[in-house]
Parts: sequence; structure tokens; C-alpha cells
Amino acid sequence: MRQEMRQLLTPRMIQSMEILQLPLMALEERIEQEYESNPVLEMRDGETDVNAVTETPTEGPEIREPREEGEQSLVVQEQGNDSQDDFDRLERISEYLENEEFATNSSFNHRVSGGEGERDKKLDALNNSPDRTGNLTDHLLDQWTFVECSPAISQAGRAIIGYIDEQGYLRIDLETIRSESKKPLAIEDLQAALKMVQTLEPPGVGARDIGECLLLQINALEEDPDNEDHDFELERKLVTDHLKDLEMNRYPQISKKLGRPIEDLKEAVRRLSRLHPHPGKQIGHDDAPPITPDAFIYLDEETGRLEIKMSNDPAENLYIGGRWRKMLKEKNLDKKTKEFLTNNVRNARWLLESIEQRKSTIARVIRVVVDAQRDFFEKGPEFLKPLPMILVADQLGIHVATGSRAVSEKWIQTPRGVFPLRRFFSGGTTSAEGEDMSWDAVKEKLKIIIDEEDKKNPLNDDEIVDKLKEQGIDLARRTVAKYRKILNIATARQRKDF
Repeated sequence: MRQEMRQLLTPRMIQSMEILQLPLMALEERIEQEYESNPVLEMRDGETDVNAVTETPTEGPEIREPREEGEQSLVVQEQGNDSQDDFDRLERISEYLENEEFATNSSFNHRVSGGEGERDKKLDALNNSPDRTGNLTDHLLDQWTFVECSPAISQAGRAIIGYIDEQGYLRIDLETIRSESKKPLAIEDLQAALKMVQTLEPPGVGARDIGECLLLQINALEEDPDNEDHDFELERKLVTDHLKDLEMNRYPQISKKLGRPIEDLKEAVRRLSRLHPHPGKQIGHDDAPPITPDAFIYLDEETGRLEIKMSNDPAENLYIGGRWRKMLKEKNLDKKTKEFLTNNVRNARWLLESIEQRKSTIARVIRVVVDAQRDFFEKGPEFLKPLPMILVADQLGIHVATGSRAVSEKWIQTPRGVFPLRRFFSGGTTSAEGEDMSWDAVKEKLKIIIDEEDKKNPLNDDEIVDKLKEQGIDLARRTVAKYRKILNIATARQRKDF
């Protein structure tokens, strides 16, 4: 026998943590799943339920739900306030549920009306999403059906298409395709089929390296009589013989070897830059998945304060139907039905409480971010300050893990664009003037220095270190090189403009 104290995660706590971590669109899907699977949950379609009220009463008898031993709420605690206030807020929600008076929290009921009525966020996201045209393999097979060739070559072409990756490249040799095929294939048929596959749309598909990919696209452009401004001979020469030289920015050497002025080379490179190095991504690929901000940051012109407006709550019309509560009070209700309804009502209440708790936690974390990063919103990314998560957690009276879940995959829309909430939490350094700067702010300073350099005589990493020191930022050369690579900025040699 032994005496010990242990903290256990109850199903209710686990659900709260899961709900807190979900991004907004995933939360909408979760609510939809719960709504379909839980019969006591109902959705208001603009009409008031006779068994539910739309306003939260300010006073009433307090009914507390007994908690299991060791169970505690994940609700956050205001700094300097008694944690009992946080528990009372959730208990009032339970009180309304128990008295059939809870439809949605007042924050759920808040709506923003426009000239055309309330907008559907899911519909907006769908309308703003690009149309998916299927995957690349299906796209190529649809075209291959209309290619006139022998049955053997047709079969070889289908085999090749099956090995083309999503970027549009064939990264496996024909002999391997022949040996792995369940049907007999001749290498001559595979070679003939590959040439035909490389004529399909999009141009460049079926290439085995970047050089071949660019050449295939040049061939396709040459067949178009409208592309008379191209110097196809020069472009082919650059692709076949001087790709590495172009990567290293060796224009003088290329000019000397080809006997062409540098201006002609730069014009040819400009035309080559319009080609697609990954042609397969043009088919059925979402470059930018839709993002729904959890909050909007705007400047109140009257007060001069940065204000926060949370996105419309996805559960604003969700509530527990009063008729199920009435049914539970019926004395002649059989045991199985009563147990079924009790479990579903409890699960529905936990869901609604978790959603409201999620919104409250995220709003308070965002408030701390906005107050701490005001210079960022007003002046720009180079004024971003270090903001460790542990400091925010201490300020709000929550665990660091809770704060981390609150910012995970959450986005905010600001006057400077849409940013992930996690971006505002980072370490940093101190300038010579004693000013705290985040590492992202240092990167922005480095980027500005490179943008303003003389392109005919670009700065090397040591010179960038000296420029940063002039601004009071002391960094090692290897740190500058690391940040330059993170920002996808080439070396001084590759940045030189001839």
C-alpha cells in the first residue's frame, strides 16, 4: 500500500485540449460531425426555439455539477483574479443547460449583419478556393487515350505515365519500368512511348531532369508562330551547355564562350524564367490552401488603440434542444433511453463549453500579442520584439502547453496582412542601444540591407556583419550566412548584376 497524488486527464479535459488546438476550419468540421452524431444538438436557422432563450440571464440559481476527483477545468485564469471566477463562468453555462434556458452563450448569439445578410464562412471559403482539376496521372491518361499508336506503345505509355511524379518528372529509368511491369514491355516501345508522352500537356511533362524539361517547353513554344521574339537557338544553348554557369551568375564567361553580348544573355534568361521548372504542379495542385483568420486586428481611430474582433463563432447557432431535457424529466422514461439522453446531453454540454473556452483563451492570448507587438503592427516586421511563450503563459495564468495549443495553426488578419499567430512568439537579441529585437526582426534588417545594396558590387557576408553592427546588432558571420539561406538569398557572387 502507498499514498500518492496523481493528476489524471479526464475525457472532458482531453476534449478541451483537442478543441483548443483545432484551427477554425477544422473546428467547423468537428462541430458538423458532432451535430450529425448527437441527436440532442440542434441548429438554429434564424428562428428562436420555444424551449431555449437567446439571451443569457444575468442572475439565477447557481447549479454546480459535481466533478470527478482529480478533475479540473482547463479554463484560463485572469492575472490577479481568483480562479473561482473562471470556474463560475463555466458553471453558469452549465446552469443554463440544466434549466433548459441555455441556447447559446451571448458571444455565440452575436452576429455581424451586412447589406446582403449574414455570410456563410464555409461557402466563402469554397468560393475563394481554386477549382481542382484532378491529379496529373488522370490528366495525362485522358490525353493518352486519344494518341494514335500501336497497342504495344500504348501499353508502354500507360506504364510510363504511372511513374511520373506530381512535379511532372520521370525519375526512374526505362529499364526499371520494363523489369517492374507485370505485362511484357519492349525497351524500344518504352523509348517511343516516352517521346509521345513528352508531347502531352502541360509542356515539359515526362522530362528526366530540369534541362530536358526546359528544352521540351522551348520546343512547344517554337511550334507557336506567335513566339517570334524568342531566340530559340540561344535559349537552347544556355540550357544544354550553361545551366551551371547561369546558376553561378557567370555571365562574362558565358558571353565569351558564345560570342554574344551580356544583354542578349540576360534577355534570354528572362524568357527562360517564364518556363515552369515543375510542370506537373500546374495540374490539380493547391499552392495556397484557404486560410480563415481567427481574429481581425484593426486600429480604432477614436482611441488610437489596436482592437481585436474575433471571427464569427462556428457554434453560434448550435444549442441543446429543450425537448430533450423535458423528456429526461419524464418519470416513465425507460432506463436505456434515459442513459442515452443523459450521455448525449453531457457530451453536448462539454462541446459547447470547450468551444467557448477555446474562444476566450485565444482572444486573451491575442490581446497579449497585440499589446506586446504594437510596433510591429504600426511600423513593420523589423520592429518585431522577442516574446517567449512562457512569459505569456505566466501573464495569463495558464500552462505553457495550453498557450502553445492556443496559437497552433491559428491566424490573425492585421493591417499588414495575414500572419500565423505563432510567428509573434520567438526569442531574440538586444541591440547596442538596449532595445530588444526578435530574430525575425533581425532577418528583416538583413533583408533590407541586401535590398539596398549596389547590385553591381553586392555585399558579402562579412560586409553585411559590419552593416548590422552600424545598426547596433552584433552577429557572427556564420549566423548571417544561416539567415541569408533561410531567406533564400543567394551569395554575393550570384547576386551580382553585370
